[in-house]
Amino acid sequence: MLRISKLTDYAILMMVELTRDGEMLSAHALAERIHVEGPTASKVLKLLASAGLLESYRGANGGYRVRRTAADISVAEVIAAIEGPIAMTECSVEEGLCSQEDSCDLRSNWQRISLAVAQALRDVSLAEMSAPLGGKANPLQITTLNSG
Repeated sequence: MLRISKLTDYAILMMVELTRDGEMLSAHALAERIHVEGPTASKVLKLLASAGLLESYRGANGGYRVRRTAADISVAEVIAAIEGPIAMTECSVEEGLCSQEDSCDLRSNWQRISLAVAQALRDVSLAEMSAPLGGKANPLQITTLNSG
């Protein structure tokens, strides 16, 4: 099963929350809004700021604010900010990371799959993430919607 990490899930939740009205929020306020622990929120927010997705302001009235609109930020950017380059396998990103590299002929196909997944994630903005399809997600419905 392919899944994003819990930190990445929190990052997407935080980014959606921050893009809702563009207001500046402290790590504490954001943690309360999305129901995560304060240190976890702080860690994720620092990573997002380091990636250039957020601006951070120090001081008593400080906090975090998004740099762009929700429509201009892709899910892929948020994932990459937390997890690094989007890739299905280590060899999809860089040569020399896999001990099987000399005897395996699958690298080009894994790269092809990784590119397709990355493109699909680039095609979904935070604005789209904040407007769900409706009701509970059903993987069969999503597959049907995407294939038709």
